[in-house]
Amino acid sequence: MAGKKISRREFIVGSAIGTAGAVTFGGGLARAAMMGGMGGGGMGGSGSGTINPPPGAPFREPPEMVNLSSTPGIVEVALEAKPAPVSVNGTTATLLTYNGSYPAPTIRARRGDLLRIHFQNNLPDLGTNILGHDRSITNLHTHGLHVSPAGISDNMMRMFMPGGDGLYEYDLMKQEAGTLNFYHPHLHGNVAEQYWGGMAGALVIEDETPLLSGFDEKLLILKDITLSGAAPAPYTSMMDYMHGKEGNTVMVNGQVNPVLPIRPGQVQRWRIVNASNARFYHLSLEGHTFQVIGTEGGLLDRPYPLTKFLLSPGERVDLLVKATSRTGAYRLLALPYARQGMMSSPTITLLTMQCGGAAANDAIPSVINPDARRIAMNTAALTKRSLTLSMGQGRGYINGISFEGMDHAFMIDSELGTYEVWEITNGSGMDHPFHQHVNPCQVLSVTGGDAGYASFLTTAPAWKDTVLVPKWGKVTMLVPVIDYGGTAMFHCHIIEHEDIGMMGVWMIGGGMM
Repeated sequence: MAGKKISRREFIVGSAIGTAGAVTFGGGLARAAMMGGMGGGGMGGSGSGTINPPPGAPFREPPEMVNLSSTPGIVEVALEAKPAPVSVNGTTATLLTYNGSYPAPTIRARRGDLLRIHFQNNLPDLGTNILGHDRSITNLHTHGLHVSPAGISDNMMRMFMPGGDGLYEYDLMKQEAGTLNFYHPHLHGNVAEQYWGGMAGALVIEDETPLLSGFDEKLLILKDITLSGAAPAPYTSMMDYMHGKEGNTVMVNGQVNPVLPIRPGQVQRWRIVNASNARFYHLSLEGHTFQVIGTEGGLLDRPYPLTKFLLSPGERVDLLVKATSRTGAYRLLALPYARQGMMSSPTITLLTMQCGGAAANDAIPSVINPDARRIAMNTAALTKRSLTLSMGQGRGYINGISFEGMDHAFMIDSELGTYEVWEITNGSGMDHPFHQHVNPCQVLSVTGGDAGYASFLTTAPAWKDTVLVPKWGKVTMLVPVIDYGGTAMFHCHIIEHEDIGMMGVWMIGGGMM
């Protein structure tokens, strides 16, 4: 069925308005909690309980990438993949890093910039993993950028051998401002181990609105890891891939329960990335309400007050937090969540917000982005896609096909300048966060899963590149196909599931590699 042609202006503007403790478990996890460690998870966790390490060091931001260019409109950075010693909750371990930092340095740019990344693969010979892939080969994906998937842009067909280097170049002319993206490897079969080992960092496209400029901005990278001696715990069985790895040390910006200061009545902006392989974060802040102002694809029309917010792997959220007038300590928590079966993860303290000092009188803006809209159209004539996610026999599948390469993958051919409706069905008993490259979507409906998650995404004018498809559930989304042709990907963002084949190929405009 032919797609409906649209212009860039029609895509952006659309036609509709947006709407408005005690440890109660045993074994190693309990010992980790008593020692001030973090943990839990694997297969959804170890049941009920609380992991509440003592408040740690002062909150620190990830390091900022230095712009090597002095030319206005050009951001030029050097990015090196290499092992480096890192302190993990007081233990020095050799992790896989970008530029020796965990998490990786933050790249900042603006809409309209030309972003150049000089990439160097200095990973040593790491041998072959249990899937049969050379662990030392890598590449780069700018997760969330609306850029070309071809040439030297966000091209997943490129790869770098150890010692190899090359230039990535991204034209941000059509990228939305105010977006929170991130970067990580994306070479099939190697992604999970490199990502688990530390290779991920934020990529921020700055705002163009003065409404948010007066608020202190905090970037929170949520990432977990388990160490085996002085190295990331290895992948030793197919169960690691089938389940997805969850670490026994959960950190914010590489810190266990850092202390973030805030003044009574002050408003801060928290921009949060779930950079964990498989861990879900059902976020809640004691005594406070989140004001959600943005998702992956940009800023919302107004703040959306929510007491809880679910963030699956690969998802991001942009929040305003207004501190209470009462001084004291308030914990940012990951609440129990069952991503598989009925067993929930424990409650985990992620961060302590310490409220004190001279009072402020900051106000939450009533409007954030007046141009944000939900797209309303008659979808009857649009091209429909049906994708079913499933698992079995050590493999992940989309429509019964497990990705093994460009000659063995489920493929979609799309025409530029159209909308499509994608219906993603989860045929397994485990949640799958679904990520499509190049073009963000708007969610039309969600069947199953967390009711608050579904309600927010089907009412707010939120653009999403990663959407949680609940176990035995379904998501229907409106997907614009605009601006860029080429070979892109879509896959589960439990990273291990992508590595074992839950990935497909998106040929846009009959695109070239």
